[in-house]
Formats: sequence, structure tokens, C-alpha cells
Amino acid sequence: MALRENTSLKEAEASLPSTPSSSGPPELETGGALTIDSAALQSNYRALKARTSLAECAAVVKADAYGCGIEPVVNALSAAGCRTFFVAHLTEGRAVRALAPEATIYALNGLSPGSAAAFARAHIRPAITSLQELAEWDAFCTGSGWRGGAALHFDTGMNRLGIPADEAAALADRIKATDHGISLVMSHFACADTPSHALNNRQAQLFREIRSMFRGIPASLANSSGIFLGSSAHCDMVRPGYALYGGNPTPASANPMAPVITLRARILQVRTVARGETVGYGATWTAHRPSRIAIVSAGYADGYMRTASGPEARAGAEMMVGGRRCRVVGRVSMDLLAVDVTALPDHAARRGEWATLVGGDLDIDTLAGQCGTIGYELLCNFGRRFTRVWTPLPQQS
Repeated sequence: MALRENTSLKEAEASLPSTPSSSGPPELETGGALTIDSAALQSNYRALKARTSLAECAAVVKADAYGCGIEPVVNALSAAGCRTFFVAHLTEGRAVRALAPEATIYALNGLSPGSAAAFARAHIRPAITSLQELAEWDAFCTGSGWRGGAALHFDTGMNRLGIPADEAAALADRIKATDHGISLVMSHFACADTPSHALNNRQAQLFREIRSMFRGIPASLANSSGIFLGSSAHCDMVRPGYALYGGNPTPASANPMAPVITLRARILQVRTVARGETVGYGATWTAHRPSRIAIVSAGYADGYMRTASGPEARAGAEMMVGGRRCRVVGRVSMDLLAVDVTALPDHAARRGEWATLVGGDLDIDTLAGQCGTIGYELLCNFGRRFTRVWTPLPQQS
């Protein structure tokens, strides 16, 4: 950047871009970079919160904040006003507690045998998912005098975790005691990403009945997609996860969320492949014309799925090279993949240049569809060997 000779040092420093924070290996020592836009993350939180103005907006930060890094994500969301976080396991809860000492933290996977005291020491609230867990938690609270609270998770149709809904009436009398210790009543939508699915209404109705039995206790039902089912699903608290990180909570419609991640990988080499020659393991893709193939430093060890491969019959998933979409050809291997760049000008695909695997209009859901999976799976696995870069955080509002 050219600076005037009389520009002060302070002015010069202010004119330079802020240095983003990062983790993992240095960029030049690895194959790629996962960039997380912290401002977009905060924007998504505020947008979801605005849709649920009468309900508290919590945040789900399990699985290392969906692969985006629990520390920078919790810091960013705390700065945006989030005060309640959901994790899967106690160890994740401890990580959040260290970052947000005053936050309320729930562990969704419930109470493992013998873990009650550890929950209390960490000030983490278990989401009780069975009568056995509840009995163990009650015994611990009675013996220790612990009054830190817990959620009761009722199964309303997911048939995964949760206390059977028909047990709710028998448990409701507990709230008559002043020290009942129930801080939240919750359930979980199974099909919220398909708004017309009949199970949504059945679950919502059943949860309304349960909620009425626990009058005065905060209630939570809606995940990311559940937020978009309308205010009747919001209850007292919503629990977005995937939507915070830029995933589409309304798959049948345009994505209302801002993109959060960009995934790029280096081009290591550009090869000329003659007509009739094959590319990759198993010789599954054959060049039907003289082709230029870029070899990219990413593979299934980096979370880029093998199902993105392009077999003989068709090309595989897309990525952006030189500003244009290009197709994966041959099988994705552990550390490398091949991309057909024949249609690009020679200068657009060169050693050392970047290929964008996720970014711009090639978002996480588009790539997931091309890989035959969901964006959640990709998001949680990206960047394990890449540099992770978080753009500078805006000032706390």
C-alpha cells in the first residue's frame, strides 16, 4: 500500500487491514485454509434473535461449534448478546464455561452414569433424557444439596433421546416443590426442515400439552429450522445451530442466512491428460478430449468427501477456479483431488493458486447436495488439517 510521506504512523496503521486470528499450521505449511467470518456469524445470530423477539435465542456450539472453533464462536456470540449455550458433552461445556463464566450451559446428551458431581463442579446443566438419569440426578442433588438446575428433555416423536411424553403428567407434580430444580422443559423437532411434514404439528401439539403441565418453567422446542415454522414453535427459548454458521434452515427456499465459511485449497500442479487417459485411483474417469487437470491439495482427510468424486459417467462436485465453476474428476483421495480446468485460460489455474471448495454462490448446502450428504456433516469435518482463520471481530454492541 502506497502512503503519503507525511502520513502519521497512527494513520498508516489505521489504514491497514486488521490482522485476523488463526489456528492450526501456518498457511504455507498446509494445503488450504478455512476462513470463518465472525461478523457474519454475529449477523446470523441477531437475525434469528429478531425473528424470535418474544423468546430467548440460545446457541448450539457442539462439535467444536460445528467445526468453526468453539473459542472464537462463543466469544463472538457472547459479544452479540447470547447468554445460553447448548453443547453435546460435559467436556464441551467446560470449554464454554471457561469462555463465558456467567452463561447458562446445557449438555444435550444427558447424564452419563456417575457424572453428576462433575456437572455440578463445572456448573453445567444436564438435559435429563430418561427416568434413570433423573433418578440418579435426584439422588445426587439430595445428597449434595446441589441446586444448579437441569432440563427435562421429553421425546415428542423423534424417538431418539428423551423421557417418554406419557411420563410428563407423573413428573409435573415436582414443580410444586420450591426446590424442584427444573430450569427448562424441552423437546426436539424431527422434520422442521420440511414445514409441511405432519409430524411437525403432532410434535408441537404434544409439546404444548407438556408445557401446560409445567406452567411457569421455561420451554424450548425449536432448532434452526423450527424457528421458521412460526411463533407458535418458539416457546420461551429457541436453539439455533446450523443456521448460525450459514447453513440453510429452509431447504425448499432461498437461504435467509449470511454465509460464514470459505474453504480454499492450493493447486499443486496442472497436468495435461491425453484423450483416452484416466485420472486417479481405479481409473474411474477417462478424458474424452485432451484435458488440463489441476491437482488440488485437499481430500477426504480434510473433510472433503469421497462421494464428491466424478466417475466415468459424469463429473463430480464443483469448485471455483479462476472465478468459474469446475468439476472434480476421478476419485477423491486422502490428500488430493483432481479438477478439470480445460475450459479455463492457462493463467487461471496455476501452481500456487487457490481453488475455492466452499464460498460465494457455491455454498455449503450446494456442495453437500453434490456429495449426497448434508451440510452439517461437511461443516463439522472441514479444516481439521487446514489453517483456520477468523476474520476480526466487530466491536461488542
